[in-house]
Amino acid sequence: MARGRGHRLDFKGRTAVVTGGAQGIGLAVVRRLLASGARVSIWDRDAPLLAKTLAKLKAGRRAVGQAADIGSLDSVTAATKATIRALGRIDVLINNAAIVGPNAKTWEYPPDDFAEVIHVNLVGTFFCCHAVVPHMIARKYGRIVNVASIAGKEGNPNASAYSSSKAGVIGLTKSLGKELAALDIAVNCVTPAVAKTTMAMSQTKEHIAYMLARIPRGRMLELDEAASMICWLASEENSFTTASVLDLSGGRATY
Repeated sequence: MARGRGHRLDFKGRTAVVTGGAQGIGLAVVRRLLASGARVSIWDRDAPLLAKTLAKLKAGRRAVGQAADIGSLDSVTAATKATIRALGRIDVLINNAAIVGPNAKTWEYPPDDFAEVIHVNLVGTFFCCHAVVPHMIARKYGRIVNVASIAGKEGNPNASAYSSSKAGVIGLTKSLGKELAALDIAVNCVTPAVAKTTMAMSQTKEHIAYMLARIPRGRMLELDEAASMICWLASEENSFTTASVLDLSGGRATY
């Protein structure tokens, strides 16, 4: 049995949005949610890949897709409205979509690339929360899980934009979680170490080797392991924990 697939959660009657859900950690989360009874709206800016993913899932009306760019507030607003029309409501938001940017020293980092990484990863996560949270408040229920990174805690060399963006996601999680703490709306984030995803493996071999060497477990994070923790945080079982940072770094985290 693959790691992270042992415990089935109860998502019957719940509707979830997973950004960047057409591949990688996002897709593993989608599969776990569907297996646990949820209806899922997958948001991804790669429309052809999204269509292929939906066809492979064979989930019928329980899975829909929205071609959405989280870096555009108009796109996020449209995807939110389309999801509510299709599935009735949004109970769960998994902010997983991100980009990594190039590997370069900070003083040599292309400014346009730095700005894009910050915009997509941090501002895009804010856009999604900004659009969805009012619906959760109106329904008096919600679970939000933001996918940050161990890089946001430690700061990876040659990845200052990605590290800065994920540190920002951690700060956003803590602020929003405290703002909503009096309601039945939990906001948490996870800090994965490197996993074998298309995004992670697009980086230089040297940078991948650096990240792997820093993990005491001695291996990459498996996608199902990430999905297991993310989905528990997104479930009704998580009735108390909020504004927190949950480690997925295989022992690498220093705080």
